[in-house]
Amino acid sequence: MKLVTVSQMQAIEKEADAAGLTYDQMMQNAGQGLADVVLEVFVEEIEPETVGLVGPGNNGGDTLVAMTALLNEGWKARAYLVKRKKDALVKQFTEAGGEVISGQDAFENLAEAIEVADVLFDGVLGTGIQLPLKKDVAELLSQVNDILDGLEESPLVIAVDCPTGVDCDTGEVAEETIPADLTVTMAAVKQGLVKLPAFEYIGELAVVDIGLPSDLASFKELTTEVAEDESVAALLPERLPDSHKGTFGTALIAAGSVNYTGAAVLAGEAAYRSGAGLVTLAVPAPLHGVLAGQFPEATWVLLPHEMGVISEDASAVLKKHFERATALLVGPGFGMDATTKIFIENLLAGKAVQKKGAPRIGFIHQEEGEPDEALTQLPPMIVDADGLKLLAQIKDWHAKLPAASILTPHPGEMSVLTGLSIEEIQEDRQTVAVKYAKEWGHVVVLKGAFTVIASPDGRSTLIPVASPALARAGTGDVLAGLIVGLRAQGLEPFDAAVAGAWIHAQAGLYAADDLGTAASVLAGDVLDSVSDVLSDLE
Repeated sequence: MKLVTVSQMQAIEKEADAAGLTYDQMMQNAGQGLADVVLEVFVEEIEPETVGLVGPGNNGGDTLVAMTALLNEGWKARAYLVKRKKDALVKQFTEAGGEVISGQDAFENLAEAIEVADVLFDGVLGTGIQLPLKKDVAELLSQVNDILDGLEESPLVIAVDCPTGVDCDTGEVAEETIPADLTVTMAAVKQGLVKLPAFEYIGELAVVDIGLPSDLASFKELTTEVAEDESVAALLPERLPDSHKGTFGTALIAAGSVNYTGAAVLAGEAAYRSGAGLVTLAVPAPLHGVLAGQFPEATWVLLPHEMGVISEDASAVLKKHFERATALLVGPGFGMDATTKIFIENLLAGKAVQKKGAPRIGFIHQEEGEPDEALTQLPPMIVDADGLKLLAQIKDWHAKLPAASILTPHPGEMSVLTGLSIEEIQEDRQTVAVKYAKEWGHVVVLKGAFTVIASPDGRSTLIPVASPALARAGTGDVLAGLIVGLRAQGLEPFDAAVAGAWIHAQAGLYAADDLGTAASVLAGDVLDSVSDVLSDLE
């Protein structure tokens, strides 16, 4: 689903009209698409009824076309006109058997229609509104809200393109706005719908085709998508019957420290849940005894440590496992010790430092005078959590990472990486993510409400989820594990990041639904819900 500003959508429609797709035809296509969505929801309903709040603009026109289509499918439909004259669309509606609610008792009749309706269309005002709402429209919406609040069983409220009273650029909302159960938006998602507070008013989100030509330049130039189930499902690797563990790659995860023991297991289990064939956890040696019994499916690399944190010479051990690894995750649960920062420096430099005088195993020994360090090639890389903060301390770090690495900062970590304040980052998350993805040459996953994934080539994808269920320690480790697992299976960096972030967000919603509250969701609950999300994608 493409993401657009209001002005971009207006330019798209203008270009389409000039190319031969008239505004009237776009409206017909939009209204029929809206009706088709309703028919899918109410496929077995007996004698269904709908009522529409029909405004003077395109949203009102879309609503009339949809209700006319529903009349032709055996529905009963009533229209309450709001500042709309009885034009050709109203005539078509009434000729198909629709009823226009009018007269002295119009509002009382509207209230009765809402009480018995299966669907209430909000087609009063669209994307071009300016807040505050005019008094008469605000009063109407308030009165309809009062009617809905008084019903034991309300109709399904469907906002046409956007709920009336939502600013589709800024996400601001009039206090009188009717909350929708479903928003059916036309051709593309308007950016304000995936901002707060508007997001709390849109319910589920669906996009319908309005027949735009495939070669429409203004539409093709859009570089931002909104992730949804079909697009994510298309990214996931096929799992054929004759597959083996090597088919789905090896995720190598360097993680953990004595103070953050669980991060490695959360990331490792998430990598497996995403479908990786083998997960190898590289942890400070003292953690192995604690973790191995919790995670029998993993293989292990025991890293040299200093007081339970990864030591600077651990790269010598880790690099021996690069040949089999198809993706490498670095950072969850690292802590901020200087010795671990040097370990990362050595990794980025392609160095595997050996302590002088260390015992040698095998038949090939270092010759006298030979350097103590050997260059090695890093696998495709993901950097998360404390790994990002340590990375920021290394000069020219972005030039030292493997090409198109994946960085997964929350706003605080993004602040450390960029020098921007958290407030500056949050003010325009998409712009910031795209800017630095281009500048660094790596995929940026800017976490938080409406996570943004940005590619160095200028593309970006927004995850349409904002939930306190994910505001819990450890959920970031799960996300990083999902991404490394998908990257290990061969997904391109941007695709792995998009799919991982979408699955992660949905798993948070599933977990909150299962528990009945977002407050009780733990990172492990999110992890446990991953399989349910993937099952629904199949």
